[in-house]
Amino acid sequence: MEPDAQLIQFCIRGDGPAWEELVRRHTRRVYNLCYRFTANAAAAEDLSQEVFLRVYKTLASYQPAHGAFPTWLTSVTRNLLVDHYRRTRRDRLTDSLDDAMPKLEEVHSPARTPDKLAQAAELSEQLQRGLAKLSPELREAVILRDLQGLDYGEIRTVLQVPEGTVKSRINRGRIELARVLEEMGVRPA
Repeated sequence: MEPDAQLIQFCIRGDGPAWEELVRRHTRRVYNLCYRFTANAAAAEDLSQEVFLRVYKTLASYQPAHGAFPTWLTSVTRNLLVDHYRRTRRDRLTDSLDDAMPKLEEVHSPARTPDKLAQAAELSEQLQRGLAKLSPELREAVILRDLQGLDYGEIRTVLQVPEGTVKSRINRGRIELARVLEEMGVRPA
């Protein structure tokens, strides 16, 4: 039985603590996906909340036989992001590049010295800028595979395209991202 199945049943019955646990388990995944698409922490937080509102309203429609809950959740998130992308297309054209730059989360660890944190922040910023230059189709395929760790079948379900198309988009996205990063002067470590 899927790890979230019992929680989902409790949520459908109106159990508040079960809903809180379900949200807690999946907030990071949803936020990271939203952040990778928007490159804006505030927008990612707002979109994450919208995702969970949509999930709350439609949770009863989730069918475990059609795939795992995280895959369904990723589909809901992706659909909301597509809607957001369409709504904000004109606004993005006028935003300054500086406003769209991501900020690296602070990580307190003895192994993460200030120079390593600065390097990681710069790399994260460059990756985000590179991703932003990809077409939405290629960007979402690369993010779902390489940053979210979904397998091809899950991505096929989320994007609602054949698996061959998924593989093609990932391959083309990786090649295009590598080209963009190279043009930006980013070299592999």
